[in-house]
Amino acid sequence: MSHGQTHAKHVDLGDAQLTERINAGMAAVEDLLNTELDRGQDFIKDKVRHLSLAGGKRFRPMMALLASEFGERSQSPEVVKAATVVEMVHVATLYHDDVMDEAERRRGVDSANFRWTNSVAILAGDALLAHASRLMSQLDTHTVEHFAETFEELVTGQMRETIGAGEANAVEHYTAVIREKTAVLIASAGYLGAYHAGAGPEQCEALRQIGAAVGMIFQIVDDVIDIFSDSEESGKTPGTDLREGVFTLPVLYALEEEGEVGDELRALLTGPLEDDASVQCAIELLWQSGGRDKALADVNAYLRVVEDQLSLLPECTASEALRQLADYTVQRVG
Repeated sequence: MSHGQTHAKHVDLGDAQLTERINAGMAAVEDLLNTELDRGQDFIKDKVRHLSLAGGKRFRPMMALLASEFGERSQSPEVVKAATVVEMVHVATLYHDDVMDEAERRRGVDSANFRWTNSVAILAGDALLAHASRLMSQLDTHTVEHFAETFEELVTGQMRETIGAGEANAVEHYTAVIREKTAVLIASAGYLGAYHAGAGPEQCEALRQIGAAVGMIFQIVDDVIDIFSDSEESGKTPGTDLREGVFTLPVLYALEEEGEVGDELRALLTGPLEDDASVQCAIELLWQSGGRDKALADVNAYLRVVEDQLSLLPECTASEALRQLADYTVQRVG
């Protein structure tokens, strides 16, 4: 499976015919996305297109298209619309995320709030939601209902993260945030792709659960790579999250540990780490802790969910591609 290109429409899924079908679907999504984002006033269009066309892996549409392989209508216009809706909502959340995080960069370009203002970035996200709503209206009311529930969960995750753990267990809080903020939209892609291809309710539910588990795997693996990767291999500076005072799953597990390592980490990690020496010290302590292993044990539990749900689906090139996708993500940890 080849990765790392700007768009997933160039991905090789191991089977020539499946790859050709998914690539054709991805091209159709891109065309529809461009058409829809070209609506409205010019002063709105350039804002809305800014992040949408700045790249991104288009992973969610690819998930929807793979899930559609389990129905009779895998290349239907409805599947393409559903896949486009999921990507639009994803990009809308990026605009809103950047405002909340006060981010300056996104997808290699200036974030919308940095280039313009927070108000403009919020309105651009809202405009994308309007485009997504119009496309959903062309599908059916079940899709609208499903998306209302999905979006409510996205907002809950963002609100949960913003308010913080409070008295709740930090690991449970963090897991809930990534389930609601990240996994739910990939789950929705799996569900809607299967549903609009005419798959049965049990298959739609299996693909929803596969999408959710893959979303959890993606996020936790990213968390582990942020701390424990070789910067030359990952292209990331280790400890970026620590510098920003964001404590991800392996860190939270390490902070729960009893003993000297846990004590030192609790003394060191009281907020953002300002200097390189502190970051390096924290990373060395985290290597000595069991945080990495506990986070990867969670990843393996989600891999088992993928395998269990795939066993409920017919074996085909798409099920093998989904299996490889999950496995490949875990292999990135090294």
